[in-house]
Amino acid sequence: MSSSSLATRLLDAGDLADAQAVLDRDPVANAFVAARVQLAGLDPWRLGGEMWGWDGPDGRLDALCYAGANLVLVNARPEAVRAFAERARRQGRRCSSIVGPAGPTADLWNRLADVWGPAREVRACQPLMATDRPSEEIAADPHVRRVRRDEIELLMPACVAMFTEEVGVSPLSGDGGLLYRSRVAELVTTGRAFARFDDRGRVVFKAEIGAATDLACQVQGVWVAPEYRGQGLSETGMAAVVEHALREVAPVVSLYVNDFNQPARAAYRRVGFAEVGAFMSVLF
Repeated sequence: MSSSSLATRLLDAGDLADAQAVLDRDPVANAFVAARVQLAGLDPWRLGGEMWGWDGPDGRLDALCYAGANLVLVNARPEAVRAFAERARRQGRRCSSIVGPAGPTADLWNRLADVWGPAREVRACQPLMATDRPSEEIAADPHVRRVRRDEIELLMPACVAMFTEEVGVSPLSGDGGLLYRSRVAELVTTGRAFARFDDRGRVVFKAEIGAATDLACQVQGVWVAPEYRGQGLSETGMAAVVEHALREVAPVVSLYVNDFNQPARAAYRRVGFAEVGAFMSVLF
């Protein structure tokens, strides 16, 4: 293996146009990283992490790796994965998860597991689903709406419950939830948090648009209160969120789901989502 094949570099503002071109090759799969770059550029302080680049044989930027709270590969073929893995090994683990397209992420994790492991959990296959049109089968829940700023405290318990169920640890640990609360507040104030409340002000259904670019957005945090599950609220709620997102945010709406969660996958298909790829997550 040549030393040049393992060469990566820290990208800066001068690389922005080339990095954006790489991200645009798959706007759906790259929505998370693309949204951060669209908002913050490539400055590490504003971006919340470094952006590593790998140049292809023609000398042009061909692959990216976002190294922040998450480690995320973008358009990384095997030679780029090897290069990013070598850089990550030298740096040591600073992230709480590795997330990205299943094949390259599995290759990356195989190269890092002996020095970064053990992982708390590995989710090897998380279908990536997308839609570009409102649901033709499921009527949107008219009670699902944007969460107002004065409702953040009403939304927080549902967000904490969702995160704990999904990730397996509470977002309130460590700093007492300051960062997580800040993130929830950001989603609310930017109009990307949606919910249905009951007549006592409790959240019945919720979801957020966690990442958004001009080309695609990604829904996250879908949750239904336990006492309301089995009533189809996730389907009608998601149909409402999709309508909002397509009308006001981006032309394609995506999400990813655990492969073992067959009820959720079936519900999303009924809403109109189709599987367009697969992600993998390694949680620490």
